[in-house]
Amino acid sequence: MAPSQRRKGTDPARTAAFDVLREVDGSDAYANLVLPPLLRQREIRGRDAGFATELAYGTLRLRGRYDAILARCLDRPLDRLDPPVLDILRLGAHQLLGMRVPQHAAVSETVGLARACTGAGSAQLVNAVLRRVARTPLDDWLAQVAADAPDELTALAATGSHPVWVARALRDALAGAGRDPGELADLLAADNDAPRVTLVARPGLADPDELADDRTTPGRWAPTALVLDGGDPAAFGAVRDGRAGVQDEGSQLVALALAAAPLGDGGADGPSVGPDARWLDLCAGPGGKAALLGALAAERGARLVANEVQPHRARLVEKALAAVPPDAVEAVRTGDGRDVGQDEPAAYDRVLLDAPCTGLGALRRRPESRWRRTPGDVAVLTGLQRALLASALDAVRPGGVVAYVTCSPHLAETQVVVADVLRRRDDVEILDTPAVVRGVVRPESRDAVDLGARQDVQLWPHVHGTDAMHLTLLRRTAG
Repeated sequence: MAPSQRRKGTDPARTAAFDVLREVDGSDAYANLVLPPLLRQREIRGRDAGFATELAYGTLRLRGRYDAILARCLDRPLDRLDPPVLDILRLGAHQLLGMRVPQHAAVSETVGLARACTGAGSAQLVNAVLRRVARTPLDDWLAQVAADAPDELTALAATGSHPVWVARALRDALAGAGRDPGELADLLAADNDAPRVTLVARPGLADPDELADDRTTPGRWAPTALVLDGGDPAAFGAVRDGRAGVQDEGSQLVALALAAAPLGDGGADGPSVGPDARWLDLCAGPGGKAALLGALAAERGARLVANEVQPHRARLVEKALAAVPPDAVEAVRTGDGRDVGQDEPAAYDRVLLDAPCTGLGALRRRPESRWRRTPGDVAVLTGLQRALLASALDAVRPGGVVAYVTCSPHLAETQVVVADVLRRRDDVEILDTPAVVRGVVRPESRDAVDLGARQDVQLWPHVHGTDAMHLTLLRRTAG
């Protein structure tokens, strides 16, 4: 084309996706917090909004795969490219290899994006590199990437777009949960699938039938869950007023399981003895599980205390609990969860510890997390997790139950934390967590739910269609 005929920019959807990637890279922002308000501000709706969402999220999920391919199409290392140019190349690669965008449109629109955002010189580079990418089908690219890897795990990590350390941790977690490590390829693929939006009908506040229409189907496991096939969740009045919400089905199951776990009196009188009046969500932000627990507490005549260390997250908890009857919410407070066990010993009947973690179980929803986390984060977080679990066990009365939950299957954050804390105590027993979870699953699905033969429960995206939530139910004894 003559210079006067070249397109100077691209469409708003591609520009929005590029701006999301720059915010994620330059400001450590989360895509799920940046993209929705950006689309509203720019009035990008309908199919264009869907295109921008898939382009941004898909590029973030598959960044590792595309970087391995782009490296074969460049005459310089990727780290010598300006970061905005590299993001534009990734967006172009996703359109060519991961979306149903015609080649000519993918190349020309991405070149226009480069011309508008990074200049004419970079646009020439983008044009040349993307044309090289387009000459080879995805399967052939993946075969090349795998063939160049030094071992099978590295090949799976590169083609499945995960850091090698994350892939190794997930493989070990599969084995530690009694599953076949050969499932790793399926797990990595599930992490790269866009998750479906799942709604929760909070008991006593909204009936699932209220949300049942041609846009929803019943959840696979939780009786409170409905899967939204498309559209904006806020189109439902129950979602707008907080009687329902958006919540992964795995998150719903762990809250339901805590509420259903058998209590004792701390002695030898058996289960289901003693009060069930005061519940605690120890690390409550942003409030999804707290809202479900609050609704369940209201039905039982119990009261919920929601504790959160970060003030801005405590405000989110208050908002999430707005529809819960006031007499079921004792307090939403700001405080360090590590102090609660000492400050309020044996004060609660049920305690949820949804511990801060690496989030390796929610990589479908926060695709940028896989590129931010490092192995060093695990050591820091596991120290915090042990301290919080010790506090939770001190805060629950003898006979009361603690749910230890992480949105990570990493063995160091799950089984090892529980084992380390229990090694120092003689007043805790592990409940049959799979039995409790089966008890809260839809009756028609109980025979189908695969929970293994362990005392804890590990959910998986490729098996259960949920985030990889871990749950261990612990009951305090008299010691």
